[in-house]
Amino acid sequence: MKIDTDSPAKINLHLKVLDKKPDGYHDIETSFQYIDLYDYMSFEKTDDNISIESNKLFLTKKNNTIYQSAKLLLNQSKQKCGVNIKIEKNIPIGAGLGGGSSNAASTIVALNKLWNINMNESELLDIGKKIGADVPFFLYGLNAKAKGIGDQFELNTSIKEKILLIDPMINNSSGEMFNLLDLWRENNKEESNNTQNSFWDIFLSQNKKIEEFYLQTSDSYDLKLSGSGSCMFITYEKEKDLEEILKKIPTNWRFFFCKPLQYSPICYIK
Repeated sequence: MKIDTDSPAKINLHLKVLDKKPDGYHDIETSFQYIDLYDYMSFEKTDDNISIESNKLFLTKKNNTIYQSAKLLLNQSKQKCGVNIKIEKNIPIGAGLGGGSSNAASTIVALNKLWNINMNESELLDIGKKIGADVPFFLYGLNAKAKGIGDQFELNTSIKEKILLIDPMINNSSGEMFNLLDLWRENNKEESNNTQNSFWDIFLSQNKKIEEFYLQTSDSYDLKLSGSGSCMFITYEKEKDLEEILKKIPTNWRFFFCKPLQYSPICYIK
């Protein structure tokens, strides 16, 4: 038996980081939106072992969310079986788009069906939380406003505008960005003026070239940051609205023309 699925990226339309909890996680308030930028995944049942094939070498190792999700599900199910997973990685890595969390959620749902484990949604969410804070959203499968550590959802309607996604080709560590934000708040009594994303000031202070781009475009465009970075985006209705910003994107960066999704392809597996 084989299952094929598209594993989508997300953007944060807004992100407010609240207090740090005793377990090290932060409470947040955010609005998640799926977009049509995908990693392509396939799962084929085998007799034993978990193997991964990918166009990105690091994903063939054991220290990634795909392998960790498969191993955790296998251990909790106490089944004797395996899987060969193939993934074509297209979502930028360390970019605030949730690619690793999306891959983990796709793996959990696909293997729950492929291995006939039949865990319910609550049980799958518990596994997702052990992998990462964004995994529960990708298991949820619908656009949502989120609170808590990002695991308390309220259904949210999809935006209608298209998205220009701008990738400065920086692999950003979420953990490091949270640490920098905590340190910044210890040393600054005033809150940031940028209400779209709590990480904006930290992100710009760490990246002078991005700060220059932000200053060049912020008067004409509502440039937003997804997650803790590094990808930025604007929403638009007509391509002619993009003429000026496209001229200012550095030649060694990438950009993607994306559309919003009403829901995740993970819903087809369920």
